[in-house]
Amino acid sequence: MGEFVHLEVDGGVATIRLDRPPMNALNTGMQEEIRAAALEATERREIRAVVLYGGPKVFAAGADIKEMADLGYVEMAQRAEALSSSFTSVARIPKPVVAAVTGYALGGGCELALTADFRVCADNAKLGQPEIQLGIIPGAGGTQRLPRLVGPARAKDIIFSGRFVDADEALRIGLVDRVVPADQVYAIALEMAGQYVRGPAQALRAAKIAIDGGLDIDLDGGLHLESHVFAALFATEDKSIGMRSFIDKGPGKAEFVGE
Repeated sequence: MGEFVHLEVDGGVATIRLDRPPMNALNTGMQEEIRAAALEATERREIRAVVLYGGPKVFAAGADIKEMADLGYVEMAQRAEALSSSFTSVARIPKPVVAAVTGYALGGGCELALTADFRVCADNAKLGQPEIQLGIIPGAGGTQRLPRLVGPARAKDIIFSGRFVDADEALRIGLVDRVVPADQVYAIALEMAGQYVRGPAQALRAAKIAIDGGLDIDLDGGLHLESHVFAALFATEDKSIGMRSFIDKGPGKAEFVGE
């Protein structure tokens, strides 16, 4: 357990909990604790799904600007890759990841939410990439993950303007997947993640690798990747369980073991 980021596990679902009051400003120490939590969630076999959560009041309101204000090009050139790769470690968790967004998810907070497979947000939440107002651009994935999610024109509008996106618009443009009352965000995120706990872990991992990996290459390369991970699943116990259960009992009744 880190100073600012905690990993808590219950019933196969891990919560990566940001805890740097009052706004979960993402400083260097916090980014490295996010990396460590993501790696632990990846490695622990009993963890089958993950929720990213900043608490009931705020997800994360952005980077720690006081820490960055006096940095020059040389210092940031040395830090930028580490910042980006710490968030990429969350995106590469080979398990379903749900971001539970309350309050503000701005700048680095929005970028962190973008690393999840799904985003459920409060009806009063605000998301955005306001870095342009500081004379910079998003530097932890915002210029890359946001256009892949909402399209380049919408991403440019959000990034060029630095404006806040409310929950209704976020849902309409596909920035989030569900909007719920603020006091239900975490519970519903846990419910969303929990549906995968008894699923075929290796097949879920393969599906995530194929989808995410395919987005970064051309169609032929993506089809080759899909064929590779598809065939590999025929070496798993869950494949045998799933197919035998289908033959004997019909669809949807397999009891997978995650192997």
